[in-house]
Amino acid sequence: MTPLARKKRTVDPRDVVKTIREADREASKKKALKPAHDNAIELSEVAELEGQSWQDDLYRLLTEEMPADAFERLTQRLLRESGFVQVEVTGRTGDGGIDGKGIARIHGFMSFHVIFQCKKYRGSVSAGAIRDFRGAMVGRADKGLFITTGTFTSAAIKEATRDGAPPIDLVDGDQLTEKLKEFGLGIKTEMIEKVTLDKQWFRDI
Repeated sequence: MTPLARKKRTVDPRDVVKTIREADREASKKKALKPAHDNAIELSEVAELEGQSWQDDLYRLLTEEMPADAFERLTQRLLRESGFVQVEVTGRTGDGGIDGKGIARIHGFMSFHVIFQCKKYRGSVSAGAIRDFRGAMVGRADKGLFITTGTFTSAAIKEATRDGAPPIDLVDGDQLTEKLKEFGLGIKTEMIEKVTLDKQWFRDI
C-alpha cells in the first residue's frame, strides 16, 4: 500500500486516479530523458535548460574532437547529400588550400565544376584566405566553395563577391550546422507530441 492509503481508512477513487496519472507522467518524463544508446548525443531541451545547446555541442565536436581529414570527409558527404556528383577529397599538401572538388548539377540540365575548401576555424576567416583560395582555383573550376565552422569577416564576404573575379560561395558555421541537421548527418530530430484539450468544443457539442 502507498503511504496515502495507510493514512486513510476510506479512499476516494478520484485520489487514486490522480495518483496514478502523476506516476504515469513521472515515468514518461524519465523514459523521454533516457538516451537511445551509449554513444548517442542527446540533443534535447534538457541540455538547453542547462545552458548548453545542441549547436554548442556540435561546434565543440567539430572543432575539438574531429580530425581535419574526418572533417573533409564530412564535407564530402554533405555535398553529395546536397546534390553534388563526383565529389572527391584531395587534401594534397601545397595545393593552395584546395581540399576537394565536385560537380554541382542544377535541375539536371546545367552543371558547374566546383572546388571547395573546408576549414575548422574558431574565429573569422579573413579576406586574405579568400584571395589565396581564389588564386588556387583560377582556371580549374567554375565556382569556389569555402566551408568553415567559424565565421567570415565583412571584408572576406566582400572579397568573395568581388566583380570580375571568379565567384566563391561561403558557408559559415551556422549554415553548416543547419545543413547537417537538414540532411540528418549525425543529428537526429525528434518530434514531440503535444495534446491540447479543447474544452469549449465539448461544452458546445
